Amino acid sequence: MLEQIKKGLVVSCQALENEPLHSSYIMSKMALAAKQGGAVGIRANSKQDIFAIKKEIDLPVVGIVKRDYPDSEVFITATKREVAELIESGCEMIAMDATLRKRPNGETVGDLVSYVRDNHPQVQLMADISTLEEALKAEGLGFDCVSTTLHGYTKETKGSKLYENDFEFVKKILGHVSIPVVAEGNIMTPEMARKVLSLGAHSVVVGGAITRPQQITNRFVEEITRD
Repeated sequence: MLEQIKKGLVVSCQALENEPLHSSYIMSKMALAAKQGGAVGIRANSKQDIFAIKKEIDLPVVGIVKRDYPDSEVFITATKREVAELIESGCEMIAMDATLRKRPNGETVGDLVSYVRDNHPQVQLMADISTLEEALKAEGLGFDCVSTTLHGYTKETKGSKLYENDFEFVKKILGHVSIPVVAEGNIMTPEMARKVLSLGAHSVVVGGAITRPQQITNRFVEEITRD
């Protein structure tokens, strides 16, 4: 899959239960629209959505399962339960939270990597990270690539934006790891996507700017009503 998405756009097609487009059918059509627009891959949440997307299009899928646990802040593919669901979905790559935060059930990132490598070696693994330290650890654990997905969304990085200081964080990760780096997180314009690729990112993931119409509408409304 990494070869298929190289230097291209991966579109994140997700809608959670509290969002108006929450529907596996709608996400499959969103993925079709992304493919027709030139996307080279899809990032999707839940086994059901991935099944629907794969019936609709033939693009490779980065699969995740978002699930809240009471004993952990980790919610992106947090345990073996979510990994098993994604294996069943047939996705080509599994993305998981690879931060240093405590996981549910006492499991570790290393446990999940070993489980996939031992049982499903054909599936590639993406590490969603928020810091350089996490990226280096993910590389050491044997992930196929790292993604900047969680930068700005953990206690240590809260409030930070991927694009601050001319994508300084992306440059830092690129300068310290040898595995592919996928840029994801608050990439709102085509120009920003082009910029991270020019810096050396392997590919770029864009979600809300393309697939969340309520957020897109809100940005327009905020701008036109600003004093």
